[in-house]
Formats: sequence, structure tokens, C-alpha cells
Amino acid sequence: KRTPMRADKKIAVVIPTLNEENAIGKVIADIPKWVDMIVISDNGSKDNTIKVAESLGAVTLQSKTGGGYGSACLAGIDRAEGHDVIVFVDGDFSDYPEQMDRLVDPILNGETDMVIGSRRLGNAKSGSLTPQQQFGNWLACFLIRLFWGVKYTDLGPFRAVEANSLKKLKMTDQAFGWTVQMQLHAIFEDIRVLEVPVDYRPRIGHSKISGTIRGTILAGHAIIGTILKSAMKKYLGRQQA
Repeated sequence: KRTPMRADKKIAVVIPTLNEENAIGKVIADIPKWVDMIVISDNGSKDNTIKVAESLGAVTLQSKTGGGYGSACLAGIDRAEGHDVIVFVDGDFSDYPEQMDRLVDPILNGETDMVIGSRRLGNAKSGSLTPQQQFGNWLACFLIRLFWGVKYTDLGPFRAVEANSLKKLKMTDQAFGWTVQMQLHAIFEDIRVLEVPVDYRPRIGHSKISGTIRGTILAGHAIIGTILKSAMKKYLGRQQA
């Protein structure tokens, strides 16, 4: 049973899913009881992900088949309208939902507007991050620091954002560029960002991104492409000024 509100604020958790029936129950079970709403935004699962989630009291949305990670997050945000803080966590049990207070409390205390759970600052267990994930994260963070002078250590999916700040971010990415777009837009909109250490473990089931060559290439292209396009806009803006 949930005991809503934390510091008199309403907290919603958005979980994008695709065929996570073996993991989603564990994820929901470990979400703190002070969370007011759990939204499962599903991308067309063919298994019992939705059924398991609903049996545990989660609100479920079924996106169109073929929708991307970002589109699921956007749908979840719409459903969580009216909450004060939105938390994003993956549905594969690679994150530790019980560490959610690390992300939410700095926002509730007024220290920051957005908190990113950094796996590099925390304890990422052996095998939880593939070599291509580690390199991609490093390269993306390096380029952001090169172009904008802002230091990030990770593009981790486990993150929390204050609701009004989330609206200012004007998120649009429908797929794999979601996390890096959020971090870039935070720079552009002067949103305060804090990184905190979180732990990470090997996911349950097969990864749709790092588990395939196609997924890895598409994700890498989306992430680096988003950074380079933003850098080009910045450069062209200076040239026209």
C-alpha cells in the first residue's frame, strides 16, 4: 500500500517498457511507498508486462507499436500531469528504485531542478554496462564538455526532474536521444542539474539497444547526432550574430 506525498509534494514515476514481464514486478516492488503514481508507458509489449504491472497497482499506457524510448517517456509525462516531481527509471531492473530518495530529495530541498543518477559515480556491477555503452557515455560527456563547458559523467536513465523545469526543457526526442537531449536542454534553459551516485546491475532479459548491433548503432547515432546538431546550431548562431 502506498502512503502518498513526500515533503507535501506529489511524486510520479514513469517507466518505459517493452517486453519486461520478468523484471517489471521487481522494479515496482522496490519503488518507495511515498511515490504517488507509477506510470508504465509500454511500447507494444507482446508478453505480460502490462498485466503484471496492473496487478501491482501501476497505471498503464499502451503506446503504438514501434514507438521509441522517448515517445514512451513523453506519453508517461502527459499521464503524470499534476505531480510535482517526475522520476524516470527503466523497467529492466538494472537500476535500483529503492535509491530514488537520492534523486528526489535534492529537488524537494530546493537544491536543484534536475538530478541525474550517475552510474560512473556509483557502483556499476561487472557486466552491467557493455564496452560500447561505456565508450558511448564517455564520448557524449566529453563532447558536451568540449562544446559547452559543462561536466556530466553519465547519460543514465535513472533521473528526476521538477515538473515546471521539465516543461521548460521542451522535450521532443522520440527515441534513443532522449537522455542526452534532456541534459543539453538543461544547459540551454539554465536548469540546475545535480549528479548523484547510483548503483547499476545487469538487466533482466535481453537489451533492445546494447544487446544488438543494430540497436547499438542506432543509439550511438542518435546520441552523438543530437550533440553535433546542437553544436552546429550554436556555431551558426555565433556566425550570424
